[in-house]
Parts: sequence; structure tokens; C-alpha cells
Amino acid sequence: MRRGPALLLAVVLGLQPALADGLTPKQKRDLAGQNGGAFVDPEYDPATTSRMFRVSNGPSSLPPGQVASRIKDIAQLQASRDNQLVGYGLVIGLAGSGDSLRNSPFTEQSIRAMLENLGIATEGGSARAKNVAAVIVTANMPPYVQSGARIDIDVSSMGDATSLAGGTLVMTPLKAADGEIYAVGQGSVIVSGFTAQGDAEKLTQGVPTAGRVPNGAIVERTVRAEFEDQSLLTLQLRNPDFSTAVRIADAINGYTSQRFGMRVAAERDARTVQIRRPKNVSAARFYAEIENLVVESDTPARVVIDERTGTIVIGNEVKISRVAISHGTLTVRITEQPKVVQPEPFSKGVTAEEPFTTIEATRPDARVAVLDGPNLETLVSGLNRLGVKPDGIIAILQGIKSAGALQADLVLQ
Repeated sequence: MRRGPALLLAVVLGLQPALADGLTPKQKRDLAGQNGGAFVDPEYDPATTSRMFRVSNGPSSLPPGQVASRIKDIAQLQASRDNQLVGYGLVIGLAGSGDSLRNSPFTEQSIRAMLENLGIATEGGSARAKNVAAVIVTANMPPYVQSGARIDIDVSSMGDATSLAGGTLVMTPLKAADGEIYAVGQGSVIVSGFTAQGDAEKLTQGVPTAGRVPNGAIVERTVRAEFEDQSLLTLQLRNPDFSTAVRIADAINGYTSQRFGMRVAAERDARTVQIRRPKNVSAARFYAEIENLVVESDTPARVVIDERTGTIVIGNEVKISRVAISHGTLTVRITEQPKVVQPEPFSKGVTAEEPFTTIEATRPDARVAVLDGPNLETLVSGLNRLGVKPDGIIAILQGIKSAGALQADLVLQ
């Protein structure tokens, strides 16, 4: 009877290294203490860990890029990010353009709750105010802001109010995703759109039901950000590109080799560049020095087409192989001209109508052009020679892509 538990214990002890792969570090230490020895993590390899951050010995031999830009313009620090805030509030002082309380009962409930918080009893009464609107308030809290700083807020109507012009946002708490209040907003709403209405016509320009309160929110709680204690900085490229990432790492290494006597940057992928901060300089001062370095950025060849608006954006590196294109508008005209046929004299025939149809097919402005776009200027001038409109250029580019002559990525929106 005792051999069964003993065998089971031996099997469990034999499988402990496999079972411990998914344990937390604390559980691994507890397990090692129970076994009377040190736990050896099979996933830990000192050589692999040292290779995770490997800096190249010298600069790469890449061709020159397209545009010279600062690092701060093409990449951003991963440690710093915004935090989104949202809140529900009331805008008062509207000139009869607020919510109709019959269609927006939540506005009336909010008015009663606000008055009760101000010490005014509203039981048994009915509110008929038309100068109040329920709104949703949103804001982005930048990183490293301290308590007492002011941020801009956006105000958008959520009822059937026709305009927020001239209104004032009442004190509104703004919460983050964790449910905590980080800012409080209040102030006059600035609306760029307007509405003018008469008996037979209505004119609306912009969006009068949405506005903005500059510096309308005061930060009440600070988001902890330990930027100074970070020894490893991570840069994220706004437009991922391997060549640009390598050039950023080379530019930083070239600067730090002269400034600190060491190479500190290593490219990880097309979007990420990691930097080890030297020990004798603060993180803020170190990043301020490297963010102004000039790097020749690069972008892939790409053609962006928005068929809804007819917008076409062609990148500088887009090239087209030599092709011949015929483009023209086919016009088909069908004309019905019925003829009246009279019978022979002294015959028993009757007057009849004989159908007569004329069909004309023409192709005005039909041209054949040869396109060979070794650069952007030649490509644009070749498309202009065809004399087509943007919708025609969209069809031409799609046809060139299908023929395999467009040496670029075609993006349709």
C-alpha cells in the first residue's frame, strides 16, 4: 500500500523542472527551499541574456536616405505616453438650444442631482429648462504632469441639444480606466460651428454640438512615471523601417562614442531601438542630447488612394516600368426616330409607325501614352499628359498594379 504514494512522489519530483516552467519567481524560490537546494531555471541562459542586447561594432554601410530628420521627429520614447480621461457633465447658459427634457430624461435627472448637491430641494417640482445640455467630456493627460497643471478638454453633446455655443461646463470629474479621478474640468465652451434657422431654411456650418475648453481641466492626481530610474530606454519609430532604425542606432552610437566613450544603441526590429543610458548622466539630459541628432530617414515606396474623395498620394520612391496606356471615356448615344409610313394610294392599307434607331459610339479624348516613371516628376508628368481626372488616374494606377508594372505598395482607403 505504501509503494503507490512513494512512486507517485518520485514521479512528481522527477517532473518538477517541467512543472516549474510556468511558476512565478517566488514559487520557484519556495520550491527550491522545500527541496533543500537552489532551483535552476531551465529557461535562463546567461549567454542568451547577454546576446539580447548586442551593439554592433561599427556603422552599417547603408545607402543615403530620403529626408534628413531629427530623432525626435521620427521616433518617440516608449516610457512616456498619454492617459485618456472621460467624464459626464452639464453645460449651462445655452440660449434655448439645450436638451429637450422630454427626449433626454437623463438631463433632468442630472439637473436635480446637481441642485441637491448644492443644497436646493427639488422634490415635487418639474424642470423645464432649455438652456442645459448633458455632455461627455474627454481629455488626454500628458505624461509627467504634476498635480495642479492644466490640460485641454473636449466637450460633446450626448442629447438632442442643437448648439453648445455660449455655454459653460459645470465642474466635471474626469476618470481614467482604473475608475479613479485624475482631473476636474470646468469653464466656458468654445464652439467653432454655428446654426442659423428661419421659417423655411436652416444653415449649419461645422459642428455646433461639440466644443473645446482650453486649459479647462486641473490635474488632481499625478500618474507615477519613474523615468529617471530607467537605465534602458526604448525608442519606437512612427513609421517602421529597418533602414531608418539602423541609421538611428548608428547616429546614437557615433555620438556616444565621442561623448561617453561607448556605444549604447542597438536596433531590435523595424520599429524599436533600445539604448543603454550611461551611468554618469541623467536620463532626461541624455535623451535631450540624442533626440536632436539628425538621421536620414527612409520610407517604402507607396501609393495611397482614397476613392471616396479622389485623393491620390504618390511617394517619392514610386517607380513604374515602361508601359503603354490607353484611356478615354466611351460615349454611347442611342436616338429613337420613328418614321410614319403611308399606304399606297387606293389600297386597303393603313398608316403605320415604323421604328428607327440610331446608335453612335464615340471615344473622345482617347489617347495612348507611354509611361516610364524612373522618378516622381516623370511619373506625374506622364499622368498629366493623358489629361484625365483623379478618378481616371485611380483606374490607371490600379491597372498598372495589376499588370505588375507599379513598383510600389498600392494602399486603397
